[in-house]
Amino acid sequence: MSKKLLRKKLIILRKKKFKNIENIFFKLKYLLKVNKLSVKTFGGYYPINYEIDCLKVLEKLEIDNYKISLPVISNNSQMDFFKWSFTKALSINKRGIPEPFSKKKVVYPDIILVPLVGFDSDNFRLGYGGGFYDRYIEKMKNKIIKTIGLSFSFQKVTKLPIDKFDKKLDFIITEKNIF
Repeated sequence: MSKKLLRKKLIILRKKKFKNIENIFFKLKYLLKVNKLSVKTFGGYYPINYEIDCLKVLEKLEIDNYKISLPVISNNSQMDFFKWSFTKALSINKRGIPEPFSKKKVVYPDIILVPLVGFDSDNFRLGYGGGFYDRYIEKMKNKIIKTIGLSFSFQKVTKLPIDKFDKKLDFIITEKNIF
């Protein structure tokens, strides 16, 4: 099945089966502890189109004194993260996605929470097709960052059609498992 067709099918399924998940934060904290990951800054995302709501996770992380950041997509289709706090307002970009107002200094998160449409048993992700996260992960390959996809368990497929631009995630957290 092509990426385009699979993407469409999984987005429809996600919309039908969407539910709020409360245990993602605890699974993330467990993952950090078990893997002894040293983290000061998290990069998150503003959920759209029935994605896992990572805002609740980011809010708890901020309360636990972690720095948080959100992505901003530039005019050249590159993505960078900028510091944000729940005490700060967001602006709406041309794609209709909220992002930080302040774009003064790029932040390099230790861990990036990544939205996805689907994933496979090799931890490859299927996104919306814009390649923003794949380009960002490639750009950061010389920095020590971890990528953690947030997904519903029903979004897992046996094998995704991948190409040379697709990047593997370090971990994927669902309501049922950590991969």
